[in-house]
Amino acid sequence: MASRKSLQDLFVHSLSDVYSAEKQLTRALAKLSRSAQNEQLSEAFETHLQETHGQIERIDQVAEATGFKLKRIKCVAMEGLIEEAQELIEEIEKGPVLDTGLIGAAQKVEHYEIAAYGTLCALAKQLGQTEAAKLLKQTLDEEKATDQKLSGFAEQVGNPQAKAA
Repeated sequence: MASRKSLQDLFVHSLSDVYSAEKQLTRALAKLSRSAQNEQLSEAFETHLQETHGQIERIDQVAEATGFKLKRIKCVAMEGLIEEAQELIEEIEKGPVLDTGLIGAAQKVEHYEIAAYGTLCALAKQLGQTEAAKLLKQTLDEEKATDQKLSGFAEQVGNPQAKAA
């Protein structure tokens, strides 16, 4: 296991972890999009997929701005969240109930990412990495906006349709 004795070590590890999480998410979002019956939800997952590609590029920019080298690690938290979504897809027939479950699964992912990017922003500031903090804050704001969109979507479309099913 890699040593995390300093704030810089913790920052690099955390950044590497969220990089892995975003990479895993790019593969999962396409599947979520295909599994959603509601066209708006499917499109929302596709839109988030494009946003996630931009977030990965931003992590590369953070690494470049700081001069820190990302580690090759696997984010086990994201792996577990994606596995939960996969179980829903396998166990629930395509339709409003599954769509509601997918919204919930996506919000779990967003909440994880909000926590991860919030921590990274704080660490970047403590390390005096102002450019990295600015880039990470952009992603944090995007994750919060996506979570809000999902909440609104669940209230307006997903949950009422599932209740009627």
